[in-house]
Amino acid sequence: MRLPVLFIFITVVLDSMGIGIIMPVMPDLIQEVGTVDLSQAAIWSGTLTVVFAINQFLFSPTVGGLSDAYGRRPVLLIALLVMSLDYLVMAFSQSLWLLFVGRFIGGITAATHSTAGAYMADISSSKDKAKNFGLLGAAFGVGFVLGPMLGGLLAEYGSRAPFFAAAALAFTNMLFGYFVLPESLKQDKRRKFDWGRANPFGTFKQMKTLPGLMPMLLVFLLLSIAFFVYPSIWAFFGRAQFNWDARMVGLSLAAYGFGIMIIQGALIRPILTRFGEKVTALFGMCIHLLSFLAYPFMTETWHVFAFMPVSVFSAVAVPALQGLMSNSVPENAQGELQGAMSSLTALATIISPFVMTRVFSYFTQTETPLYLPAAPFLLSALSVIVAFILFSRWKPA
Repeated sequence: MRLPVLFIFITVVLDSMGIGIIMPVMPDLIQEVGTVDLSQAAIWSGTLTVVFAINQFLFSPTVGGLSDAYGRRPVLLIALLVMSLDYLVMAFSQSLWLLFVGRFIGGITAATHSTAGAYMADISSSKDKAKNFGLLGAAFGVGFVLGPMLGGLLAEYGSRAPFFAAAALAFTNMLFGYFVLPESLKQDKRRKFDWGRANPFGTFKQMKTLPGLMPMLLVFLLLSIAFFVYPSIWAFFGRAQFNWDARMVGLSLAAYGFGIMIIQGALIRPILTRFGEKVTALFGMCIHLLSFLAYPFMTETWHVFAFMPVSVFSAVAVPALQGLMSNSVPENAQGELQGAMSSLTALATIISPFVMTRVFSYFTQTETPLYLPAAPFLLSALSVIVAFILFSRWKPA
């Protein structure tokens, strides 16, 4: 693997590690600084995620537009530097309002994943884009293996330890990129930065001019809303349904991430070659739906791990969608497309945690008429059904 590609791979690993490494300790940290119970902590966790996601939604197209105008390298390096500072703010927080400050700042500069995607699009041929986005998906899987595993282990040293580790890793990768990452976007491929397009509303207006792209973006949004049920409530669901501790939450997430790594790193290429991007995306959606419908019936820990080899195949859907969309836009708009997808991801991160944590809280509080910690997964299943119907009717322009 060439050093620039290795840097992009590590960047996405750290991006997903940053999520996974703190998930096992978030229930403990919020209960610690907010003096609330588990049900209330789930709502605060969702609110923190929404604060992060609102800024990510508003500023991701700006960052994508900046990368189209000034290059991918400076955007990636600056984002990594601010990411490391953001984790330090979280690590030293002693109150909920300081956690909000950390999430507010982090949301503005959460550009590493989308800009990494634009970099990968720059260096990939049309026929290899879906496969290389699969490599980024594998990196996300690696991060989901290492992050929760490391977060669960570091939890023994306190709820702050994972944040210090995440800050150190982000800063180290920024230094690595400074020395090995060349610019991927040539001067003649750049476009002038335009504030009219560098916002989510201007970006989506521009995307509407590209035939057939808007339905795909809507499908991407629906799948993202469904997927974000995992970071929204998994740690809380595990404790309520199976009485898991932080270590077990980390182990389950690591196992799931390992499965994603195998699927997107090794199996997605032959799957795409054999079935093509559209069939692959439909297959991934079917597995998503099956998984979400299965969780309410799981009553023992071994049920989760026994079903995991099936559920991880849902990871083929998004790279197939990314490949289809990336091939629909010109080279000088790849950053804008990635910014649009990042904004949609952020929008999903606003909607999903806000809704899912409240549904979880309602169905787990003391006076609930029906105790059902897995209720949020049923909402995710509904979102996937709508996405499947829309995508199955889509035809390339």
